[in-house]
Amino acid sequence: MNRFLASELAESTPESCLFQIVPAPYEATVSYGGGTANGPAAILTASDQLEVWDGLSDASELGIHTHPAVDCTGSAETVLQRIEAAVDTAAASGTPVLLGGEHTVTLGALRALHKRHGRFGVVQFDAHADLRDTYEGSPYSHACVMHRALDLGLPVFGIGVRALCRDEVAVRTAQGLAHLDARELALSGMPETLLPADFPDTIYVTFDVDGLDPSVIRATGTPVPGGILWWQAMQLLEKAVAGRRVIGMDVVELAPQPGDHASDFAAAQLTYHMMGIVQRHARR
Repeated sequence: MNRFLASELAESTPESCLFQIVPAPYEATVSYGGGTANGPAAILTASDQLEVWDGLSDASELGIHTHPAVDCTGSAETVLQRIEAAVDTAAASGTPVLLGGEHTVTLGALRALHKRHGRFGVVQFDAHADLRDTYEGSPYSHACVMHRALDLGLPVFGIGVRALCRDEVAVRTAQGLAHLDARELALSGMPETLLPADFPDTIYVTFDVDGLDPSVIRATGTPVPGGILWWQAMQLLEKAVAGRRVIGMDVVELAPQPGDHASDFAAAQLTYHMMGIVQRHARR
């Protein structure tokens, strides 16, 4: 079994680690380029090339345990139930770090953590709003996952969105959802305060890699131009996490392509840097 940072870290027990990697190679509703089922394995393989010192700290000191990949065969609801169970098991020992797979996998994590923690906020990095009620006949499409979060009573703050439909605009308006779209970030720069004053202190961070500009990660199903650049992403993550309790996070929608090691490596580095930011800034 591949492990995150296996080249640097000895095998460890879940109980001794803060960060709990849960691979979920689910792919069923991608609507353009495919390959997200191979994303978790590519991230784990690329992680062997990371340095444990990320420039500011060494998140591996808090322990990183990699769980077996979730069985992603069967119906969407069956797979989501398995992801929910795996994330609940991971949360019993530390902070789940889910690796997708398409963005639908996030719903399994949100369900598990909602049962454990009640209401929390969802900080979403994404090129798309993912607020459709259904898409192509399914409420479990990757394009609907943030609508399902709202159904759980979880407020969502989207960052980097630059592709959304009229129905999603209507949902934003009806729900009063605050957001920082890519256009606003490009034209107005980094805000001093990112999240609204009334946003929950307990959060889950979901990072769809297409939230980044294709110059950073091209290997994703819909690489929309005009996205977040690397150091912007790091600063935005720090602003989102600072002083808050992070109960889980994920990196989803990597669709590895032959010869594109840069995208796989960037996704692995993103995953590790998110851990480092939690190590340095989160309230635990």
